[in-house]
Amino acid sequence: MSTSIMMFRRGAALQDNISGFMTGADVSCPTISSGDTAWMLTATGFVLFMTPGLAFFYGGLVPRKSVLTIMMQCFISIGVISITWAVLGFSLAFGDTWGGSGFIGNPGSYPLFVGLNMCDAWPGTRIPSLLFAGYQMMFAVIAPALITGAFADRVLFTPYLIFIVLWVILVYCPFAHWIWNPKGFLAVWGVIDFAGGIVVHISAGFAALASIFVVGPRQFLSEWHRELSRVPHNRTFVALGTGMLWMGWFGFNGGSGVSAGSRDTFALVNSTLSASVAMLAWMAVEWHHTGKPQLVGACVGAVGGLATVTPAAGFVLPWAAMLIGLIAAPFCYCCVLARNWLAWDDALDVWGVHGMGGMLGSILVGALADPVVGGVERSGTLFGKQVAACAFTMVYALVVS
Repeated sequence: MSTSIMMFRRGAALQDNISGFMTGADVSCPTISSGDTAWMLTATGFVLFMTPGLAFFYGGLVPRKSVLTIMMQCFISIGVISITWAVLGFSLAFGDTWGGSGFIGNPGSYPLFVGLNMCDAWPGTRIPSLLFAGYQMMFAVIAPALITGAFADRVLFTPYLIFIVLWVILVYCPFAHWIWNPKGFLAVWGVIDFAGGIVVHISAGFAALASIFVVGPRQFLSEWHRELSRVPHNRTFVALGTGMLWMGWFGFNGGSGVSAGSRDTFALVNSTLSASVAMLAWMAVEWHHTGKPQLVGACVGAVGGLATVTPAAGFVLPWAAMLIGLIAAPFCYCCVLARNWLAWDDALDVWGVHGMGGMLGSILVGALADPVVGGVERSGTLFGKQVAACAFTMVYALVVS
């Protein structure tokens, strides 16, 4: 009889736990929101999905002989940088600021994610601290992968592995600490970057520019071979990669508010509107310039719109996101033309689309931010701070990379 009673009580307790889970109530973790957590788990998967999407996007743009190399460089970033982030990167970016300087985090804050768990909410959020670290890990993974498009065909695998580890430690983590850590010196000064216009796109774009200065231009047997290298070998891969990136950006921008609320809704909608306008605007500019619309151009335009709206997605209204996309397309297109004129061999225009697009969006948010969306109001002061922050981070990324 006693055994039956114990089994009944255990069954009742299990039923209560299941009921609590289904209703979102968790008495053991009262500071955690099941709704926010569910969305951020999904958003984390979306951002991870972007790196394979980038592999297809870049893989379609490069010559056939370079496809496996650039895909390997993208995919290996997932493994190498995930480990780097767990061991050291998260502490440098989001740990207690070292010496009160606001420049870098204490590497002993969260080594191997020690001190992070599922019941303690990350400060300022209602999601588990471990989930926050995992979400930010996906950003660290894709940032160095973006750089690979610049030096296609020119970097050996072993030096590449060493480079991405050092770059994440010396460039990406300091950027994340300065802006996304509340005690970072740029954050304290009032600089804003919703989802990585400075932290991801300026850092990667200007690292890409530095890399082509170091490795030099590609060598071709003839001008015919040079022109052939500019022809995408598989436009289907480019379109597939664009779709994967666009979907992933819903987590990239749509999750950066770290909640399942109105701000992330604004960010998600703003991302699609900016990308849509930029795609059409790029196609129109290219149509006028070359005499015909092209699939690859439309895809690059969409990616440019997504990159440019990234720092502003959680701070602006939808009409402003559309304006950002409208400005981004001709601006980035002209940057690509300028790169060609200057003979910088940025194979896949990482600098022109990501670096300069991220800079443009980071500056425009100072002129377009609306307090209804993100609690920050546009002003001349904010605009000036954004310009100064972009200038400083561009020089730092270029020199240190």
